[in-house]
Amino acid sequence: MRPTLTRQDRFGFVHPALDAHTLGISSMAQILAECGFESVQADATVCEAVGALDNPASIPIIERWLRDDRITALGFSYRLDPEDGAAACGRLVSQMKRRRLFTDQGGTVKAIYFGGLPLACQLVERDIPEVTAVFAGDETPAECLRLLGIDTRLLPSEIAAGATYDEDRLAFGRNLIQRADYRGIKRVDRKASKGFGTDQETLWDRIHHGTQCGLPPLMRAHVGPYLPDRQSAVKLFFEWTKQLADSGLLDVLSIGTSQLTQSNFGDDWGNRPNGGGVPLNSPEEFAETWRIARPMLVRSYAGTRDVVDLARMFERTIHIAWHALSLWWFSRIDGRGPYSVRDNLQQHLETLRFIASTGKPYEPNVPHHFAFRGADDVTYIVSAVLAARAAKAQGVRTLVLQIMLNTPKATWGIQDLAKARALLQLVREIEDEHFHVFLQPRGGLDYFSPDAEKAKAQLAAVTALMDDIEPHDPTSPPLIHVVSYSEGSHLADPAVVNESIQVTRYALEQYRRLRARGHIDDMAKHPQVTERTAELLSEARTVLESIERTVPAPYSAEGLYNILVQGFLPIPYLWECKDEFPKATAWSTRLMSGSVKVVDAQGRVITARERMRLTTDPL
Repeated sequence: MRPTLTRQDRFGFVHPALDAHTLGISSMAQILAECGFESVQADATVCEAVGALDNPASIPIIERWLRDDRITALGFSYRLDPEDGAAACGRLVSQMKRRRLFTDQGGTVKAIYFGGLPLACQLVERDIPEVTAVFAGDETPAECLRLLGIDTRLLPSEIAAGATYDEDRLAFGRNLIQRADYRGIKRVDRKASKGFGTDQETLWDRIHHGTQCGLPPLMRAHVGPYLPDRQSAVKLFFEWTKQLADSGLLDVLSIGTSQLTQSNFGDDWGNRPNGGGVPLNSPEEFAETWRIARPMLVRSYAGTRDVVDLARMFERTIHIAWHALSLWWFSRIDGRGPYSVRDNLQQHLETLRFIASTGKPYEPNVPHHFAFRGADDVTYIVSAVLAARAAKAQGVRTLVLQIMLNTPKATWGIQDLAKARALLQLVREIEDEHFHVFLQPRGGLDYFSPDAEKAKAQLAAVTALMDDIEPHDPTSPPLIHVVSYSEGSHLADPAVVNESIQVTRYALEQYRRLRARGHIDDMAKHPQVTERTAELLSEARTVLESIERTVPAPYSAEGLYNILVQGFLPIPYLWECKDEFPKATAWSTRLMSGSVKVVDAQGRVITARERMRLTTDPL
C-alpha cells in the first residue's frame, strides 16, 4: 500500500559514497521543490555510512541524519552493479527495521524508495516488499510523482502544462504501439531521385526529390554489430547491410564503426580491445559496404587520427553522403582520440576545407557532447552555432544540423522545442545562396527505456516532438536520425532498425493527421515555448557577441580553442583535461523546470550577460 504524502512530509536522498551518479537525485529534488516539498541530500559522512552498512558505527549515523533532518520519506540510489545495488538496499531496509525506524514500528519513516539500474529495480521489487516504489530512470515527472504518492495536481500550473505535453505525447505513443498498425508501413519509392542509388546521387538530390513529391523524411540509422572475431563481425555487418537494402525502409546507412576503426585504421590491431561497433579496417571493406548497400546512401563516423586521410578514403569508397566532425571532441578531452584539443581543432578545420572542396554536407557532431558534460541550454545552442559559423568560414556550403532531443533525458518537451527553435533560427540566419541548412532531429542517447514496449512508445512520442519543432512546415524535418527503440537494452539488428523506422514514420503520419483535425494542441505559438525561445535567443546572442568581440579569429582552430579555454562554454562534468580548462569547468549548472541553467553557489541563475562580464573581465 503506497502512502499518500503531503507537504508536511520531508524527503531525504542518499547514495553510497562510491556511486557518483547523482543526476537522478538532483532531478527528483527539483521536481519535489517545484511541488512545494522539502528535500535534503545526505552529506559525505552519511553517504559513506550507507556504503558501509556492515560497520556497526554506520547505522547510528544514518539514524541521526533521519531524525535531525525530520525525514519521513527516504530515497536510496545505487546505479552501479545491479545485484550489489539490490543487496545494499536489502541491508539498509533490514537495519532500519532492526532499529524500528518505520512508522508501522513506531518510527518516523513512512516510505522508502529505490533508484537503480533496471535489473536492480526488478530484484528489489521481487525481494524487498518494504520498498514503496522503484525508479529505473525512464520515468516522466508525472510518473515520478505518482510513484512517490504525490498528487500531480500539486504541480504549479506552468510546470503542469509542460508535464501535460510530455504525458500526452507518451499516451499518443502508447496508443499507437498498442494498435500496432505501424507494421503496415512500407518502403518509399524514391527511384525518380536524380542518380538514384549511384555514386553520383547526393543528399541534396534525395531530399529535393522527396520534398517535391511530398514523400516522408529520409530515415537514417546507425548500424554496427560487434563480435570478438573481427572477420565474423564484418561478415555479419555485410549480411545486415544486405537485409536493410532489400527491405528498403532505411534511406541512409550510417556505419557504426569501432573505436579502432576510427583511431587506428589500417594498422595491425593484434589483440587490442576494440569496444563496440563494426571493425572495418581496409578501404576494400568500406567499398564492399557501399556495393552491398545499394540503393541506400551511406555515411560513417569520422576518424580520430589522420582525420583528413580517412575523410578522403570515405569519398573514394562509400561516396559518403555527408561528413561529421566533433571539433573539440573525440580527442584527449573525452578519451576518444589521440590528439590534444588544439591539434584536434586544427585537423578538423583542415578536414572542413577538404569537405568544402567536395561540395558534400557537414554535420557538426558537437552540442550534445557539451550537454553530456553538464552544459546549460545556452551553451548547447552556442556550441552548435560556433560549429556552423566555422564550417561556413571554411567554405562548407551545406550543413546537416543534428539536434539531439531529450538531452539530458530529464529535459521537458517544451524546453526541447524552445532549444531547437532557437538553435535553428540562429543557424538559419547565416543561410544565403552559398550556405543551406537541413534539420535532422533525433532522440536522446539515454532516453529510451530498457522495456521494449515503453521504448517504442517513447520513440513515437519523440517523433511527435520532432514534428512540433516546425509544425506547419510539411517538409520539416527533411531528415530524421532514427534511434532504435532497443537503445536502452541491446544492439539493434535489421529487424529492430526496420521496426523503429516503421514506428517513426507512422507516428509522424498519425500525429500530423491529429493536428489537422484539431485533436492535439498546436505548439506553433505555445506561450511557454515562445517565451523560452525568446529568452534562449537573447542569451545565446549575448554569448556569441561577446565571443566575437573578445576572441581573435574565433572561427579559426586557435580561436575555437581559446573560446573553451576562456570559459565561454561551461562543462562542469568534464573528467579529462580538467587542468587545461579550469574556467570551463568552474561553472555550475542545474536542472530547472526541465531546462539546464548556469547557477551560482546558492542556486541562483546567472544570466548570460552576467556570465560574460565574469568571463571577459580581467582578473
